[in-house]
Amino acid sequence: MENMQFWLICFMLGWTIVDGSEMEQDFTWHLRKIPRLVNERTFHLTSPTFEADAKMVLKRVCGIECQKALPAPSLSELEDSLSYETVFENGTRTLTRVKVQGLVLEPTQNTTTKGTSVRRKRQVYGTDSRFSILDKRFLTNFPFNTAVKLSTGCSGILISPNHVLTAAHCVHDGKDYIKGSKKLRVGLLKMRNKGGGKKRRGSKKSRREANGGDQTEGSKENLKERARAGRRRKAGARGQRVAEGRPSFQWTRVKNTHIPKGWVTGGRGDAALDFDYALLELKRAHKKKYMELGISPTIKKLPGGMIHFSGFDHDRADQLVYRFCSVSEESNDLLYQYCDAESGSTGSGVYLRLKEPDKKSWKRKIIAVYSGHQWVDVHGVQKDYNVAVRITPLKFAQICLWIHGPEANCTYG
Repeated sequence: MENMQFWLICFMLGWTIVDGSEMEQDFTWHLRKIPRLVNERTFHLTSPTFEADAKMVLKRVCGIECQKALPAPSLSELEDSLSYETVFENGTRTLTRVKVQGLVLEPTQNTTTKGTSVRRKRQVYGTDSRFSILDKRFLTNFPFNTAVKLSTGCSGILISPNHVLTAAHCVHDGKDYIKGSKKLRVGLLKMRNKGGGKKRRGSKKSRREANGGDQTEGSKENLKERARAGRRRKAGARGQRVAEGRPSFQWTRVKNTHIPKGWVTGGRGDAALDFDYALLELKRAHKKKYMELGISPTIKKLPGGMIHFSGFDHDRADQLVYRFCSVSEESNDLLYQYCDAESGSTGSGVYLRLKEPDKKSWKRKIIAVYSGHQWVDVHGVQKDYNVAVRITPLKFAQICLWIHGPEANCTYG
């Protein structure tokens, strides 16, 4: 049964294994020159109230027809959207304005979202194609070990020894920080140790004293009863050991949170969803293998047009849930797809596995953040999709600045 699960997951990950080697189409990461973001000035803001509900509300998001009528964003508008808020562990908050250097503006693609105020509870399309990862060999190894859970109920992904990438709405609803995000924690998946705990040891004399001294007829009867109770405890311990083989979370406090100003204010008034991503800095570094960032390629350059992501869907009781699907539509900032996903998986890192340039090795990189269900206006027709926010060159530069500080040097990505 375990071998069957192994081969099934390999198949779902897009691997074809022949004599231990992986054979795939020749898709390659194409490195692009990244514009540079530099901090210009930092302002202290009033502390947030942390009173928002844990859900995203988008009341005004530009549809495809209105998007066509919009001029391309100016450099100053982009700089305003990419400026960012930082909330610290003690509840204080700052706003940092940035300058963009070395930017080449690209033409705007047509498809974009048209808002609704409430997400659907159900985000599974037709037959549920999600797969719960239960095998320890996969849970504790790359790429599945990079998935994390937030104390606010979302998912995220490890992108450095100290940082987690997630969706902005997991900590901020666009107006205020949500309840519970003031003491935000990140849960790293681990396996419980097997065994029923420490055994109590002692000398025969001490056990006799604990049992009441000399073994009289009454005490012998008591010993028999204790023996029966001991057998019951052992049986319970066996059940406990089974439970201890299940995954659990090691929780770590968040030191600070970065959110783009484009999410907090909606940027140009209509583009909030394009900036639904946030970076969390952990108070304590982890030792797990993390996943690097990559620039999101176009649909034509996705292997089979497919994307992958794993998260902790609410309907699967802390199980890590993996899924993959093809991308249906795209804009400059968003990917529209029908990956089955329930609430709780939002904030997951969407990734690809492509070949490294001039090498025979393959590498997975995060190319988007899963945001959730939205309605999309396509040529006047309302369609519903599950949406992911793409990692563009500008967003790559911003996240690089958040991770590495003013000395950040992310020339290519």
